[in-house]
Amino acid sequence: MSSDSPPDTVNPIPTYGETTAPPDEPSSTVTSSDNASPSTPLSWPPDGKLTLDWIYNLMSVFDWASRNLPPPDFPSVLPVSVFDSLVLTASKILHKEPNCVRIDDVDSDSVVVVVGDLHGQLHDVLFLLRDAGFPSKNRVFVFNGDYVDRGAWGLETFLLLLAWKVFLPHRVYLLRGNHESKYCTSVYGFEKEVLIKYADKGKHVYRKCLGCFEGLPLATIIAGNVYTAHGGLFRSIPATPSKRSKKKNRRISLTPEINPFSLGSLEELSKARRSVLDPPWEGQNLIPGDVLWSDPSMSPGLAPNTERGIGLLWGPDCTEEFLKKFNLQLIIRSHEGPDAREKRPGFAGMDEGYTIDHTVETGKLITLFSAPDYPQFQATVERYNNKGAYVVLKPPEFNNPEFHSFEAILPRPKVQAYYDYEEVIDSDEELDLASMHRCLHAVWNRTKQVFRMSNNLGFRKEAWPVVDLGDPRVTHHRPGHDQLSGHFRLGFQPENHK
Repeated sequence: MSSDSPPDTVNPIPTYGETTAPPDEPSSTVTSSDNASPSTPLSWPPDGKLTLDWIYNLMSVFDWASRNLPPPDFPSVLPVSVFDSLVLTASKILHKEPNCVRIDDVDSDSVVVVVGDLHGQLHDVLFLLRDAGFPSKNRVFVFNGDYVDRGAWGLETFLLLLAWKVFLPHRVYLLRGNHESKYCTSVYGFEKEVLIKYADKGKHVYRKCLGCFEGLPLATIIAGNVYTAHGGLFRSIPATPSKRSKKKNRRISLTPEINPFSLGSLEELSKARRSVLDPPWEGQNLIPGDVLWSDPSMSPGLAPNTERGIGLLWGPDCTEEFLKKFNLQLIIRSHEGPDAREKRPGFAGMDEGYTIDHTVETGKLITLFSAPDYPQFQATVERYNNKGAYVVLKPPEFNNPEFHSFEAILPRPKVQAYYDYEEVIDSDEELDLASMHRCLHAVWNRTKQVFRMSNNLGFRKEAWPVVDLGDPRVTHHRPGHDQLSGHFRLGFQPENHK
């Protein structure tokens, strides 16, 4: 979007409240707070083209505001009009990108930085960008999703990365994570964060963010050798051809036969419909849910991911099959933090911010997590104290990952959590979506009984209930319900009611 191109090497810029240190010894501890206000409020460039200085100022403003302003004052530094311009510009770019973006425009002078889950930990993101070097002509960034939820600055984190995307659309790639969804953001804090920060404009801002989430691509292939995605691999969904009945012009459409033990192809990935608020758990469009929610396993083969209630588990043999079939040598996925990994026997913990999960003949599978000292809000006194990490891929093949672990920027600014972290489950691993679905079926069956009993009372049989729990699998919404409410309601309609 901009003709400005940042230098190949960018020196760290000072940020509010952080001490400086030599490049080879980056500081990870905040020792003071600078109350000097940066230039605010931010304004959108008249020509619509972002500059490097504009993004530097954005970083400084977000950092300063997080330390010096209460959340409801956020519009005083980023007015809604600027938010609208940024999200609209970024959305236009993102929605034009394919499901799987091929990053082939890299050469002997280029490096590619891959980043895992960030979860609204703004100050760690700022450190990561300075430590790795800012995006530039010769430094490509691939972010593997989960920008929001749990942390207190999901909005700032997401908007900062959108700004980099607008500035360098072919050097910054933002993939979707499972938390970039209506369901997760309604449970883990992002929706409430937005509503508090933008008050009466909060619903508008939240809807725009959801629309932007829908445009985020699902995967990348780097230099033809490396596959990255938030969750990982996905199944094949071969469709059964439609059959014609004996009656003329009568067509019988059969549900696709889904073989959960068959890996999907890159062609199938390219055809999946990603523009959904919540990836469905059943039906024809399962690939987005697989890519965002699946996990590796130590057991061979493919199996349903019963712990999560959506997506798959895949074994080392599937990693080998996928790498070999598509001439790849490395898979980099994210999706699992220290809380999830402690419940996964056979897998290494996330102490260093990364794990090597499968080592097979053709290559490796890596899990990358970039949010240190995660989660920000924790009910127990004992914390995981994990490091975050990012990966650097270098020429000529970009297939030999260099791991860079880093500590959290502490102490974090004091702020209240936007979700009930003492009551909500600690890990996505615990989401019992299957039980929720069984509950919905029970309600549905009971409601049908009510309708049968109400035949003589003037109610229409076809006035079925409306269900909207924000569940990824409740995808067939009825007209007239509030898609942002997350509430369950029944749509009784008397015969004489117009």
